[in-house]
Amino acid sequence: MVNVPLVRPRAVLFDWDNTLVDTWPCIHAALNATFRAMGHPEQTFDEFRASLGPSMRDSFPQTFGDRWMEARDVFYASFAAVHLQMLRVMPGAESLLVRLREWNLYAAIVSNKIGDHLRQEVEHLGWGGHFGRIVGALDAERDKPAADPAVMALAGSGIEPGEHVWFVGDGFTDMECAHASGCLPVLVRASAPEEGEFGTHPPRRHVADCQGVADLLHQALTLPPASEDKGERRVMPAVVSNDRWSPQRGPALLRRKPSARTGAPGD
Repeated sequence: MVNVPLVRPRAVLFDWDNTLVDTWPCIHAALNATFRAMGHPEQTFDEFRASLGPSMRDSFPQTFGDRWMEARDVFYASFAAVHLQMLRVMPGAESLLVRLREWNLYAAIVSNKIGDHLRQEVEHLGWGGHFGRIVGALDAERDKPAADPAVMALAGSGIEPGEHVWFVGDGFTDMECAHASGCLPVLVRASAPEEGEFGTHPPRRHVADCQGVADLLHQALTLPPASEDKGERRVMPAVVSNDRWSPQRGPALLRRKPSARTGAPGD
């Protein structure tokens, strides 16, 4: 991990699963139901966590071959039956989102969870007003780790990707997407990254939890911002407001009709 100098942030893009909410037990159960239905051995929770990364439309054809669409339907049915009841908020996540609004920072979600399920969970928690865009699997031309969903998440905000946009997530796919889109990769998980763990896409900062993200943002908001066009720094006081971030903001929820493409279990 390389701790690069920070500049004052303007936006934060969040992963969803295991970053702001804990949905791994639900996804694990739905995936094992899929494995059983398809005649595959089930995974332990540790095996499941180790296999996370690519979206469903990238991983299921490799796992289930020509039957991947059948497996997709089984997973979606199993997941949809319980995901709202099993949804749990990560400690400090809601207070972090409230502080972002107070600091007038644009926020969005970039997840490999199927977009419809993702937006259902956000609305179930009453969090829709915290985000300018909610981008899930199938919403962009490509899913994480490609840059497409990160770029889509900033569309309409008036903010371009750069080191003033933090990409906060818990996994390799998040760090790779941050690098691909030119954003600042911030790893949030209890354990520090090991040497070489993220290969050519290392996090630039690591914090243990949502409170750590809030503390790091508070520190960075005292720094001068970087110009998006010339890279110049200039002193600017922190903008604190109780109002929702609004200039040129896109719709709170980005909705697209499902397509024939696969979705993503999560991350």
